[in-house]
Amino acid sequence: MAAAALGPLALTREATAVPGQARRPGASDAGALEEAVRRIRLLDDRHGADGLYRRAAAPLRAAYALLDAGATRQATADRLYSGAGELAISVGWLAHDSGRFDDARSHYAEALATARMNGDPGLEAHAFCNTAFLARDAGRPREAVRAAQAAQRAARPLGSARLMSLLALREAGGWAGLADRTGCTQALARAQALFARGPSDADPEWMSFYGEAELEGLEAQCWSTLGDWRRAARHARRAADLQDPHFTRNIALYSAELADDLARGGRPDEAAAAGMRVLDLLGEVQSSRVQTMLGGTARVLSPHRRAPGVAAFLERHASMPRPV
Repeated sequence: MAAAALGPLALTREATAVPGQARRPGASDAGALEEAVRRIRLLDDRHGADGLYRRAAAPLRAAYALLDAGATRQATADRLYSGAGELAISVGWLAHDSGRFDDARSHYAEALATARMNGDPGLEAHAFCNTAFLARDAGRPREAVRAAQAAQRAARPLGSARLMSLLALREAGGWAGLADRTGCTQALARAQALFARGPSDADPEWMSFYGEAELEGLEAQCWSTLGDWRRAARHARRAADLQDPHFTRNIALYSAELADDLARGGRPDEAAAAGMRVLDLLGEVQSSRVQTMLGGTARVLSPHRRAPGVAAFLERHASMPRPV
């Protein structure tokens, strides 16, 4: 469904013709590129990454063809560089969420290079933000901390407290991976204080996903990494309850986090109920991340199959088609 909805973007048709023509890209091309980024993010919010990743590669190639063609006006060139970098991050995130970590790392590096070439601190902060998240997921927590700190240095002049809050959470995730509880709690406290300052006009458009639910969800992941299952479950439950229904993928993610924390915390019946809610959402959400988390929960629950609801969850999970 998601891949079909992405469709053959106008950006692809226009941009691929540019290198062989005299026409140079203009404001309409920059607008098409920006709309492609918004469309991919919208579809990811609803459906997850697995069905989108391969379809998003063509718009990305088209975006860099526009850069190669060269815009006449500097303002248009700046928009094209920013749009191409944001699209590289979006495609990198689709790779990241569908378990293609090497591809994601390459796309994030491409976005960072684009930001540096064009002197774009907002794009640089975004690229480092996602690099930190990827490093944490890939088991490189020290790199996650350093990338998050680099993102904060780039973002500081931008004046967005919400962006700085998210970047502090990325740093907290790295500290949790290093089993540094003090570093993690300090970064979490910064994230919460910055978040409490509220939104502002300086907040980047790509941060539309970052509300109270995401704050709770990322904190849950930190406590889970540190092995504090009870605290992790409390924050994951809040995240799932607070999430806007538009973000279907995130509801599935937070519920999967909750199921895993409950299972590891010795509450198998509650974990199975949360897992069932995730299975209900997987008809419209295609995310290898969520499916991998649910697989881990099923393994933890396997010795408890006599507990209320656990057998039904395990049977239903076992009957699911596996990601390709």
